[in-house]
Amino acid sequence: QVQLVESGGGLVQPGGSLRLSCAASGKIFSINYKGWYRQAPGKQRELVAAITSGGSINYADSVKGRFTFSRDNAKNTVYLQMNSLKPEDTAVYYCNADVKRVGTVLWFNYWGQGTQVTVSS
Repeated sequence: QVQLVESGGGLVQPGGSLRLSCAASGKIFSINYKGWYRQAPGKQRELVAAITSGGSINYADSVKGRFTFSRDNAKNTVYLQMNSLKPEDTAVYYCNADVKRVGTVLWFNYWGQGTQVTVSS
């Protein structure tokens, strides 16, 4: 079984920073992270940072210059460094990936369970 597990969320004051992690585990043959998303209460899930097929990162306008995506391929882990946090960044943050499991030829899309980020004074 494949799992994506996000961590690193919490309560932070406006202007603060957090670093989220998303680690994949299980019998993974190959993984393509699609990006980070977030969902605020009463709102639809929205894209925060998308990874293109060429490997570049597209950020939502609302987070450009403040959030940075990075990855550690050896650990099957991606990160989202969030700086200068604002109250409107409050949401549950999710990572998303396509995974080819060992012994299969098909790709499946997976979501993590999410990690809560609350920005408040």
